[in-house]
Amino acid sequence: MLQPKKTKYRKQQKGKMKGNAQRGHELAYGSFGIKTLEEAWITGRQIESARQAVTRYMKREGQIWIKIFPDKPVTKKPAEVRMGKGKGAPEYFVAPVTPGRILFEADGVPLAVAKEALRLAAQKLPVATKFVVRKDYVE
Repeated sequence: MLQPKKTKYRKQQKGKMKGNAQRGHELAYGSFGIKTLEEAWITGRQIESARQAVTRYMKREGQIWIKIFPDKPVTKKPAEVRMGKGKGAPEYFVAPVTPGRILFEADGVPLAVAKEALRLAAQKLPVATKFVVRKDYVE
């Protein structure tokens, strides 16, 4: 499961997710990718599940890049605990994404294979996504 090896602080505040992605909104490595259309927190488990779906469909041909990393800790208090007594312990890590952010990129496979593989990955994620192709791509 994806998570940081070490963090400066154990707990973080929730924060706000407003506006579109300011960075990571264009294809950097591959010819194909999936881009988010809404904001959300994507957990390390969801990213790993999507990665497995892509690699299985592409039969380990070509290459994929994961462009997000879950580095934000989410805390949770145990079940049936009374109000107060501070913030809970970190449970898992998330990657906050805003609209326009590229999540996965792929290359080295035909357009049809990449499109289906990334569609399968998108099904594992809690956000609406859009398939994107590099502007200068020719089959």
